[in-house]
Amino acid sequence: MFVCGKNVAREVLSSDQDIVNIYLQDNFNNEELLKLINKKNIKVIYKSQSEMDKTVKENHQGIIINIRDYKYHELSEVISDKDASFIVILDHIEDPRNFGAIIRTCECARVDYIIIPNKREVLVTGAVMKTSSGALSNSKIVLVPNLRNSIDKLKKEGYWITGTDAKGEDYTKIDYTGKCALVIGSEGFGLKQIVRNSCDNIASIPLFGKVNSLNASVAAGIVIYEAVRQRNKQ
Repeated sequence: MFVCGKNVAREVLSSDQDIVNIYLQDNFNNEELLKLINKKNIKVIYKSQSEMDKTVKENHQGIIINIRDYKYHELSEVISDKDASFIVILDHIEDPRNFGAIIRTCECARVDYIIIPNKREVLVTGAVMKTSSGALSNSKIVLVPNLRNSIDKLKKEGYWITGTDAKGEDYTKIDYTGKCALVIGSEGFGLKQIVRNSCDNIASIPLFGKVNSLNASVAAGIVIYEAVRQRNKQ
């Protein structure tokens, strides 16, 4: 998997990511990144700008890193993790930019795990890694075959499940303390009905303009940080 850009490169090079190789544009001179590369003792391949542009479509900023494909976590890890108490579940997010932005927010908010379904959901790609600004390196993404079954298992472990939807209770009135799992719906259709029915609460963000919905990553950020605010008061 190719990832690119200076911010992502900094995070990858500072982590334990399994790096296959590194491509640098001729005359690349970012001293910080060059020092990190030297510490990794990985052979660097220099390319012209046109060769770099053909390798990835994104703005690579002169550096492309080829890393092993992301290794997803299992739901069993979440269940057995006695220190985990804050989870975000994504119900078929399809835009890699939204997914990456949500990962970044979750990492900043110290969310323990992010759960995604293995069908009709954007998976971890270089574009997701770049949008997350490298936060993916410090995040745990869990891939599951069925969200409803996963939610049922979390409930048995004492998690309270709060979905986000346009029709629900004011998100600031819901209790997010204790073992909490937030469910973020897809960009176009929100929560699937079967997932909505599995939630203990439905959180809604008041809207005062003429637009009737928020971007999925923006909505996620608002509710996640309300949960952080409440949890930090404990």
